[in-house]
Amino acid sequence: MYKNISLKYGSDKAEIRLGELKTKRIIRANEDQKYFGDNLSSSGIQSPVDVQSITKNNYFSEDQDFNKIIQAALNNLIGSPKLRQLVNKGEKVTLVISDITRSWQNMSGFLPFLIEELKVGGVEFDDITVLSAAGSHRSHTESEKEELLGIYYNKIKFIDHDDKAEHEMEYLGETSFGTPVWINSEVVNTDRLVLTGGIVFHKLAGYAGGRKSLLPGTAAYESIMANHSLSLAENRGDGLKETVDSDLLENNPVHLDMMEAAEMIDVDFIFNVIPDGRGGIAAAVAGDLVEAHLEGCRITSDLFGIDLDEKAELVIASAGGFPKDMNLYQSSKALVNSVKAVKKGGYLILLADCSEGIGHPEVEDIIQNYNNNLEREDLLRREFTISRYVGYLITTEIKDINCILVSNIDADKLSTTEIKVVNSLGAALEIIEEVYEKLPPAYIMPDAANTLPLYR
Repeated sequence: MYKNISLKYGSDKAEIRLGELKTKRIIRANEDQKYFGDNLSSSGIQSPVDVQSITKNNYFSEDQDFNKIIQAALNNLIGSPKLRQLVNKGEKVTLVISDITRSWQNMSGFLPFLIEELKVGGVEFDDITVLSAAGSHRSHTESEKEELLGIYYNKIKFIDHDDKAEHEMEYLGETSFGTPVWINSEVVNTDRLVLTGGIVFHKLAGYAGGRKSLLPGTAAYESIMANHSLSLAENRGDGLKETVDSDLLENNPVHLDMMEAAEMIDVDFIFNVIPDGRGGIAAAVAGDLVEAHLEGCRITSDLFGIDLDEKAELVIASAGGFPKDMNLYQSSKALVNSVKAVKKGGYLILLADCSEGIGHPEVEDIIQNYNNNLEREDLLRREFTISRYVGYLITTEIKDINCILVSNIDADKLSTTEIKVVNSLGAALEIIEEVYEKLPPAYIMPDAANTLPLYR
């Protein structure tokens, strides 16, 4: 049995003594102690501590080798011939990669494998273009380009997608959801299109990866915002649609809209990686846009979707330490995941240092300058942006629970929300002890940003 658990908090740790806390479960994706940063002690208490760890360790063996994972995916294709069999000499090929905010995918590591496949198929190196699926993100610095491209930096043609550059877009039509599909002309006019990316849970799309490399990745700003605004319920005051959430694909209009947009484009091949929660890669999938992506979603759900029978009165969660908790914007994923494990009226203690404050001016604005969630919803309906959406999530996801944020953030910045800010885990537990006669059995989520409670 574990004696102590140290949860990551900024660049430090906060320790929970399990002898003082009745623990229902430790919700984690990886059995390896390194996942916690060498902070588990297994040398102690049996009774009365009841710790049941839920682990997903099929993809976490010590001998996992990045190159072997990539090659295995390219040798075991899903719904597709080999990439080398799809291309011909003289053809122009566009490789779409994620931007620097998804650098965990290790683009510089897998690009050589894909480019070698293209060369074996007869494609000339000068006929290959790498396009960054930046969506509405900024362009890259030279050092970031070098990190993305590795050995190909300054050797291969590279394009940063600019969602505001109307002259670089081509109009392909409108989806049944009313989204105008404007896509980067490099994607539309290439002879062969290869999409790469990473698959994780995604609050809007259900899962990242696959079709997301096109919309929002290489789409115009107008298309991106129209797609993402499909997350809003039909009627004012109803907030967000219940069918738009992590792990949801069926009946999710954001995902379905993305798929309709993808059907307007000839995608020849995809290659997606799945993280291991430790900064590495657990698995990869390659092949057909739909079939390979769905298999990647299944693997992601198997690794990081944690099946629970019931919710808990108390959940203690860590956003994962720096840089995952560098600001409230980054910590929001841990918040929306951990909320799903809390009973209605229960308590969530979230550890998120937030040394850089809220982290985005639009998030700060929607949190601080609107009196209630209806006003915030009205703003989203008028001018939807991802940052405002994140701010809205922060204020609405906690509406049925009590949230205590252990953080260095200025409490005044969250005074318009129901979030109570304290500066230590001990102070948070004191609040719980004042509410309950004794500390209720708790779920502990050491890396809440990567683990999603599921009830299926």
